[in-house]
Amino acid sequence: MGKAPANSTLSDVAREANVSVSTASRALNGLAEKYRISASTAQLVQETADKLGFRPSQVARSLRLKRTGLLGIVVPDLANPFFSSIARSVTVSAEAEGYSALLADSGGLVDKERQLIEQLTDRSVEALVVCPVGLEFDHLEKIHQQKVPLVIVDRCKSQSQMVQVTSDHTTGTQQAMQLLLDNGHRKIGVLQGIAGTLPCDQRLLGMKQALADVGVVLDPTLVDGDQFTYESGYRSARNLLTNHPSITALFAMSTPNAFGAYQAAIELGRRVPEDLSLVCFDDVAFADFMQVPLTTVAQDVPELGRRAASLVTQQLRDGKAPRQKMHTIPVTLLQRASVGKVSSS
Repeated sequence: MGKAPANSTLSDVAREANVSVSTASRALNGLAEKYRISASTAQLVQETADKLGFRPSQVARSLRLKRTGLLGIVVPDLANPFFSSIARSVTVSAEAEGYSALLADSGGLVDKERQLIEQLTDRSVEALVVCPVGLEFDHLEKIHQQKVPLVIVDRCKSQSQMVQVTSDHTTGTQQAMQLLLDNGHRKIGVLQGIAGTLPCDQRLLGMKQALADVGVVLDPTLVDGDQFTYESGYRSARNLLTNHPSITALFAMSTPNAFGAYQAAIELGRRVPEDLSLVCFDDVAFADFMQVPLTTVAQDVPELGRRAASLVTQQLRDGKAPRQKMHTIPVTLLQRASVGKVSSS
């Protein structure tokens, strides 16, 4: 064979291998068996391409096959370990199926979420995994109606035909409340996230159900907060502990909320768990390395991502959405040192 051209083309490969351009293309695209190209010819074409330094144009291949191999992922806050962990799990799982991921951060803004999804679809992503802000879903329903493979994770929408993956928020909160109740707590403050989102609403429901079982009605003045962030947890904890000093426990709806609450408690002279018990939903790798290890309802974040990736790649393979729409992942109560018994004095 002669010296490799400076910019080898498919025609160069075909000529050097003494085959037609179509045969060379099919062999290099893994279609030899389908088109009854012998193994020896396919091997010759591949060896020739390697020697000439030829690499198929992925752009041209995508246009020809109408496939890009791209998966779009949108989350509301990459600085939050919960969402960054989901994004990583989806990415790793998708790569194992031959897809590459484009990752975007909506900053918790619905309008930006809409804009990012439009940009991703304009870039011809084949499918989307979205952890939405969770307050508006019209743009996501539109994507679903357009038959774009889509999976919603975490802040899902009730009564929807979209494929969705979330944690068992209600049961997890009931378990957390039962732990507090068993330790004598009855006046419990709630540091909520974004009101109206499914996780926030279901966690409130779980708390109300657990309290109702012991004849206690949740006082709405003991619920504060508006974001799943450190700042919201800090602010709402200070408000609750200042206005309701008889509170003996706080239930935080996220780990960042709990970290903010812990700082507020220190500043107000409340010791955890001697003067104030603290339990939260979520878990992060260093929660058990805190000065007072944090009792949490741990979500199986890797499984949330894996299940979402599996469901979206399944849609790509099958060309249709799976029959089961809502997928609920179990949670685990991790008892650590931040919950204590109410003093009898």
